[in-house]
Amino acid sequence: MHGLTALDLARIQFGFTVSFHILFPAITIGLACFLAFLEARWLQTRDTVYRTLYQFWIKIFSLNFGMGVVSGLVMAYEFGTNWSGFSQFAGGVTGPLLTYEVLTAFFLEAGFLGVMLFGWNRVGPGLHFFSTVMVALGTMISSTWILASNSWMHTPAGYVIVAGKVVPTDWLEVIFNPSFPYRLAHMVIAALLSTALFVAASSAWQLLHGRAVPAARKMLSLAMWMVLVTAPIQAMVGDAHGLNTLEHQPAKIAALEGHWNTAAKDDQNGFPLIVFGIPDMEREETRYAIEIPRLGSLILTHTLDGQIRGLKDFPKEDRPNATVLFFTFRTMVGLGVAMIGFGLLGWILRRNGALYRSRAFLRLAVAMGPTGLIALLAGWMTTEIGRQPWVVYGLLRTRDAVSAHAAGPVALSLALFVVVYFVCFGVGIRYMLKLASAGPAPDAHPHEAPSYGPGSVVPAAIAAASEPHAMARHGRRDS
Repeated sequence: MHGLTALDLARIQFGFTVSFHILFPAITIGLACFLAFLEARWLQTRDTVYRTLYQFWIKIFSLNFGMGVVSGLVMAYEFGTNWSGFSQFAGGVTGPLLTYEVLTAFFLEAGFLGVMLFGWNRVGPGLHFFSTVMVALGTMISSTWILASNSWMHTPAGYVIVAGKVVPTDWLEVIFNPSFPYRLAHMVIAALLSTALFVAASSAWQLLHGRAVPAARKMLSLAMWMVLVTAPIQAMVGDAHGLNTLEHQPAKIAALEGHWNTAAKDDQNGFPLIVFGIPDMEREETRYAIEIPRLGSLILTHTLDGQIRGLKDFPKEDRPNATVLFFTFRTMVGLGVAMIGFGLLGWILRRNGALYRSRAFLRLAVAMGPTGLIALLAGWMTTEIGRQPWVVYGLLRTRDAVSAHAAGPVALSLALFVVVYFVCFGVGIRYMLKLASAGPAPDAHPHEAPSYGPGSVVPAAIAAASEPHAMARHGRRDS
C-alpha cells in the first residue's frame, strides 16, 4: 500500500466492502421471490416437490440473509468514519432515505422472518405463506430505498444547498430522481437473473451426480424459464439505462465507450463501436482499437449517424477512468449476451426433450452459475467508477468527501477488513455452496413435517420440539 493516500485507501476499503455486500442482497432478493413462488405452488398443487424445494432453499436463504445484514452494517459505519465530508454535505438526503429503509423494509423482514424460518409447524399454511411474501416484499422495499439514495448521488434532484449542505425541498423529486427507475429495474432484474443462474447451477450439479433427480429437474426447469425471460428484458432495461446515462452523465458514456473525439457537426458517418482496445488516459486515445463502423451510434443514439461527446470535451479533472470502465462495461455486456444465449439453448433443448439429459449442457449450467454475480459486480463498478471524480455528481468531489485521516490508520483497517472478510464470509460462502451442491433430501414421508437435519441453519432442537398436532395441521394436506 506504499504510495497510496488516505483517499485512495478509503475508496479501496469501501469498494472492497460493498463488493462483498452486494452479492448477498442480490441472492436474498432472488431467493425470497423464489421461495414465495415455491410455497404458492405448494399450496396450490400439494405437490411435495415444491415443499421439498422450499425447505432446501430456505436454509441457503437464511444463511445468505444473515451474511448480508452483517456486511451491510459495516458500510453504515464507514460513512461516518471514512466519509464524514459526504455525511455532512448530503446527510440531509441520504440519512432519511436509509432511515426509511430501516423503518419499512428491515422491520418488515425482521417481523416476519422468524415466522418464515420457524413457523412451518407452528402456524397455519396461509399465515406462513403470508410471512414468506412479506419477507420477499421487504427485500424489494429495501432495494427501493437503497437505490433511491444511490441514484440521487448520480442524478441529484429536489434540493437546495444552504450553508454548504444539501437541504431537500421535494422528497418526491429526491426519491424519483431521473436515474432511479432505471437503476431500480436494472438491479432487481440482475438479482433475479443471478439467482436463477445460481439455482440452475445447483440443480445441474445434482443431476450430474445423480442426486434428488425429481427435485433437481424441477429446479432446473424453473431456473431456465427465469433465465430465458429475464436475460432479454435485462438487455432492454440496460439499453434504456444507457440512454438515461448519456443524458445525465455523458462523460461516463464516453469513457466506457473509449470515445475521445467529438465529431464535427456535418459528420454523417456516426461513430463506431470499439469492440476491443486499451484506453490510454495519458495519450488520450484508445490503443489497438478494433471497431465496427456506425454500430456505436446505432446502440447509443438509435440512429446510424448520431454522435456523442468525446472525453476530450471534458476537463481532465472531470474524466472518469476510461481504462477501467472500458473493461468492466464489456465484462457486464459480454456476460449478458452469454446469458441470453444460455437461455435460448436451454429452451431449444427443452423442446427437443434433452434439457435434463445433455451432460454438456449441465456442465455449462454449472459454469454459468457465478456469471450473474460477476456481471453484477462489473456493472456496479461501471456505475460507481463512472461517477468519479464525484461522490454527488456535479456537486461534491470525492476528494472533498473523505475524512481527514492519515493513510496509516486507513491502511490498517483495510488490512483487517480483508482478513476478517475472507475468513468469515469465506467460510459462510463455502458452507452455502456445500449446501447448494448437496441438494434436497428425498421427501420419503410426505405426511410428516419436513426435517431440517443436522446441517441446517435452523436448529434441530427447534424442529424436534414441534408439537405433533402442529405437524399434522401443516403436513396432512399433502394428500
